[in-house]
Amino acid sequence: MKIERLSQDKIRIFLTFDDLLERGIQKEDMWREIPKVHELFSEMMDQAYSELGFDANGPLAVEVFALPAQGMVVIVTRGKMNGHDGERASDEDDTDDEIYEMEVTLEQSDVVMYAFREFEDVISVCKQLQASTLTEDGRLYFYNGKYILALEPALIDSSRHNAVIALLAEYGEATSVTYAMLEEYGKMIMSEAAVREICNHFKF
Repeated sequence: MKIERLSQDKIRIFLTFDDLLERGIQKEDMWREIPKVHELFSEMMDQAYSELGFDANGPLAVEVFALPAQGMVVIVTRGKMNGHDGERASDEDDTDDEIYEMEVTLEQSDVVMYAFREFEDVISVCKQLQASTLTEDGRLYFYNGKYILALEPALIDSSRHNAVIALLAEYGEATSVTYAMLEEYGKMIMSEAAVREICNHFKF
């Protein structure tokens, strides 16, 4: 579980599928009001408070983005306090239902995205993808100091999907950036056929 602050009142939490499995939660459970999901949310808010000093008192808007092969991104935005003093209540005084007034929205993206620290890693993974005839598709972005390769699963043979993910994971890392954020804030480097274009331009 990785937590980062986006602004004073907004944080982003990245949950891998392993994080969910460890807690006995399926991806589909994030849609449901069940105790395990409430426990996970309480754990996330406790960690956000201990790591970032993010106080989860008051109304919260929670956006959940499901990312294929990577996990889930949870964006929590804190509303105004309506006269509270803003101090964190003790665990004994409040139950989860009283602490968190959540408005949850869920969005699912089919785009597979992996981040690479070095451009050489992008070249290497593209050469492997092409050599294994897995895909020549993709869009390449630069965002937050990393190169991000975005692939549409619809353009990849379903029987080869796991092989593509395995190669991406070998050279890069799953990213907690949502595709909407990438489109809005990322710098587009190659808008189509990124794997083929990189292989054409960089021959060893």
